[in-house]
Amino acid sequence: MMSRLLSTVILTTVMLFLIGPFFIIVAASLSAGDTLAFPPQGFSLKWVLKVFEVESFRASFVMSMMLAILGTLAALVIGIPVSYALARYKVPFGETVRTIVSAPIIVPGIIVGLALLRYLVIPLGFNITLALFLAHTALVLPYAVRVVSASMVNLRSDIEEAAVLLGCSRLGAFFRVVLPSIRGGILAAFILGFVTSFNQVPVSLFLSGPGVRTLPIDMLAYLETTYDPSVAALSALLAFMSIGIVFLAERFLGFSRYV
Repeated sequence: MMSRLLSTVILTTVMLFLIGPFFIIVAASLSAGDTLAFPPQGFSLKWVLKVFEVESFRASFVMSMMLAILGTLAALVIGIPVSYALARYKVPFGETVRTIVSAPIIVPGIIVGLALLRYLVIPLGFNITLALFLAHTALVLPYAVRVVSASMVNLRSDIEEAAVLLGCSRLGAFFRVVLPSIRGGILAAFILGFVTSFNQVPVSLFLSGPGVRTLPIDMLAYLETTYDPSVAALSALLAFMSIGIVFLAERFLGFSRYV
């Protein structure tokens, strides 16, 4: 009895620690006051509505969405064949390839951003948007390879071989058998990569330029001059957006059936 009570107390404490800040941000975003504060000074939706009126938020949101979607898709286009090769064949220096692909996870983002700025953008004169796209693709690639590789390992190779024996080409078997069988892993990799890219701060901080900002960087810049609850409202909206993406993936794509 005591052990069950202790487990309940610990679980409740951990849940409050993890979810508590989210509820604080939501409450602060509904404040009727003119400054960011908790507990809120009354309740109002004016700061939620103001989020949609700030031009810089709209522009940076579009930029972040574009980078997150295109960067994640590019990472999957590269990562799926890499995962397939590592899982199905004895690739020379396979472990070295895995280590190199995982490097963006191990190396701190601030170092990655500084290195890209110093050795890619400045000397080669790369366009800021292109540099951001390449950086976000590189940052998402490890998640694509790791998640898809796990799905590939769990997929029996004899299913693919059966398709080949029945007259399907290797390429046809890959598209008709392998990809549909690992779609849960691909979906999981896309969601994880999208959220990682969308919320990326250190790399985007170094590579942002005049007129080119991601939403997290724009929010930091906004807080330097304004301390109203609109940033809290935007943070709450982004959190609900992430929850909604996962819910829709589960509701319409049956995410839990494949992972």
